[in-house]
Amino acid sequence: MQLVDWPLHQVVGGIQTTRLGGCSRPPYSSFNLGYHVGDDENVVLANHRVLNEFLPSPAFWLDQVHSANVVEVTNSVTEKKLSDRPKADALYTKLKAQPLAIMTADCLPILLASNNGKEVAAVHGGWRPLAGNIIEKTIEKFTAPNQQISAWLGPAIGPTAFEVGSDVVNAFTRINSSHIDDFTELENQKYLADIFAIAKRQLFALGIAQIYSQYECTFSSPSKYFSYRRDAITGRLATLIWRK
Repeated sequence: MQLVDWPLHQVVGGIQTTRLGGCSRPPYSSFNLGYHVGDDENVVLANHRVLNEFLPSPAFWLDQVHSANVVEVTNSVTEKKLSDRPKADALYTKLKAQPLAIMTADCLPILLASNNGKEVAAVHGGWRPLAGNIIEKTIEKFTAPNQQISAWLGPAIGPTAFEVGSDVVNAFTRINSSHIDDFTELENQKYLADIFAIAKRQLFALGIAQIYSQYECTFSSPSKYFSYRRDAITGRLATLIWRK
């Protein structure tokens, strides 16, 4: 468990989980928060109870489907079963003390907040949501000017490990030809994608220049982070944000 490292600590709470400190057994060891990956549900529930000790109230969770759908949270909630969660990949709220949660295991978690702390959002930045302009669609929910919004990019698969096909390259260059610079062509007709650079380019294009990240690679950090690309059968990390 680690705090989000950006200058908004006084007005916004943020947590990034790691794979450490939970009850799950291999291959989910140990702080797996995903009920849908084959882990023992009772153990996952125990991990959620540990997480809740660090939160002001139960988090709002999604059924993430690699879409560009954004849900605005207008009422405080109790934790929902997976079958009851909305199918979307981003959350936005103005509510105080209502954590928003995104799960990942290589995709890029993106936290957004107005600099006054009155609006927050969490985005599941897989390549499909990013190619669907999920960042822009989430930013459209904000009333704060774009120049007064900060972004934090959490741990994700790094630019030396994220191998993709030409279909992914084409999906991004169709929306912005400059995205070609976010890919490195390999000899096997594949490409290495820099998902951090993709997100930063989209944020800059929206006028958001206050971007913070440690640029940690999940794939190359097996002792700290889950990685689907590395292990296939594995747990899920959570990234959370809330208004204080």
